[in-house]
Amino acid sequence: MAKSAPASRPSGLPTAALHVLLGLADGPRHGYAIKQDVERVTRGSIRLGPGTLYEAIARLEAQGLIEEAPDAGADEAAGAPRRTYKLTRTGLALARAEVDRLDALVDWARSSRLLAERGRP
Repeated sequence: MAKSAPASRPSGLPTAALHVLLGLADGPRHGYAIKQDVERVTRGSIRLGPGTLYEAIARLEAQGLIEEAPDAGADEAAGAPRRTYKLTRTGLALARAEVDRLDALVDWARSSRLLAERGRP
């Protein structure tokens, strides 16, 4: 029996927002470190420009999903401290839920006839 489609929500997180949340999953980081992590993990296929990155950070902060972390003082560029962010409990829960949603979508896609027949003429 074929798997049923995963339960859908009106929309998932925007890609940039999910990447910011995932970039903070291992601990507090400043924006540029998040940008570097995204490029490293995606092998350069996703590059967050400054506007996209900081707009996502501002929205996530306004939604209470991330918050500014105390500055450790180690991340200073040209004498100006960088703003460092961390996940909130709500942000972590949302990131986990979004990964679960995407995982269900990928499972469904892999079981679909379209992908199963992809290699056939």
